[in-house]
Amino acid sequence: MAGGPFLVLIQPSEFVVIAGAAAGALIVSAPGKVGRRVLAAFRKGFQSAAPQRGDYIDLLKLLYQVFQLVRREGVLALESHVMDVQQSEMFRKYPSILKRHEALVFLSEGLRQMVDGCTVDELTQMFDAELETLESEEHQPISLLRATGDALPGLGIVAAVLGIILTMGQLNGTPEEIGHHVAAALVGTFLGILLCYGVLGPIATSVEMQAQANTRYLTVIKNGLLAAARGANPAIAIELARRAIFSDERPSGEELEKAFAELRSG
Repeated sequence: MAGGPFLVLIQPSEFVVIAGAAAGALIVSAPGKVGRRVLAAFRKGFQSAAPQRGDYIDLLKLLYQVFQLVRREGVLALESHVMDVQQSEMFRKYPSILKRHEALVFLSEGLRQMVDGCTVDELTQMFDAELETLESEEHQPISLLRATGDALPGLGIVAAVLGIILTMGQLNGTPEEIGHHVAAALVGTFLGILLCYGVLGPIATSVEMQAQANTRYLTVIKNGLLAAARGANPAIAIELARRAIFSDERPSGEELEKAFAELRSG
C-alpha cells in the first residue's frame, strides 16, 4: 500500500535464525511430556474447543437425568452407568459430553465416589484437588509459549546483528547493494516483533481462554454434584450448576424447563 517492494520482507535466512533459535529454546525448556503438552496447546490455539451454549444445555440435561435417577432409585442406581460411561444409554444420548475426555472423567469419577459413599467434604476436596491439578497442567504450556514469544524480539535483534555483520563486509559495494543488506538485516527485527505480538502471543491467549472455558464447564459439574450430594432436589442442584456459566452463554430457565419437559415426555 505504501509502494514498497513486498519481496524485501521475504528473508528466509532471517526467519531460519529466529524460528530455529525459538524452537531450540522451547525444546530445551520443555523436556519429556511437557513438550507434547506444548505441541497440543499450540494446535489448540488454531481451533476452538470451548463449550458453547448447546454444550451446556446437554450437560445440564444429563445432570438432570442423573439427579432424577438418584432421587427415584437411590445413588446405587448409578453404578451400572459409571462403570462404563461409553456404553451407558444415559450418557450415549449426549455425544458433546462423550467427546470431552477430561469432563467425562471428572463427571464419572465424581459419580463413582458418590456411589462409594464419599462424604460431601471429601468430594469437595477431591474436586478442588482435581481442578487445581488440571489448571496447573494447562498453565504449563501456556507459560512456555508466552516465554518463547517474549524472547522473539530479542532473537530478531540477534538476526539483525548477524545481518549487519554481513553488511559490514560489503561496504565496498554500491549504495543499492548496501541498502539491500541493511534492509534484510532490519527484517529480522521486524519478524521478531511480529511473531511475538502478532502470532505466538495471540495463540497463547487463545489457549488460555479455552482453558478457562473448560474449567467453567468442570465447575458446572462440580456445583451440581456437590448440591446433589448435600441432598438438594434436582431443580435446585441444576440451578446451582447453571450459575457457574457466563451470562451470555447461560441457558435460560425457560430453555431448560422446555428441555427437561422433553426428557420427561420421552
